[in-house]
Amino acid sequence: MPLPKISEARELSDEKLVEEIIATKKQLFQLRLQKATRQLEKPHQFRHARHRLAQLLTVEGERKRAANQPPKEEK
Repeated sequence: MPLPKISEARELSDEKLVEEIIATKKQLFQLRLQKATRQLEKPHQFRHARHRLAQLLTVEGERKRAANQPPKEEK
């Protein structure tokens, strides 16, 4: 299973982006729970979930910074 691409995250709408962030955080929680109870069968899922969460948070931060930036004046 390849790592997700950031271009996929950039194509999401703002609402969908927030939903994906929440879903990925829930998935990480479930993976930690499975690991603690020794039921985790695919430990590589941790890496994929963390990678995806980092991508989603990066895109969210980019959008927030772009929204807060004053428009540039043209000469």
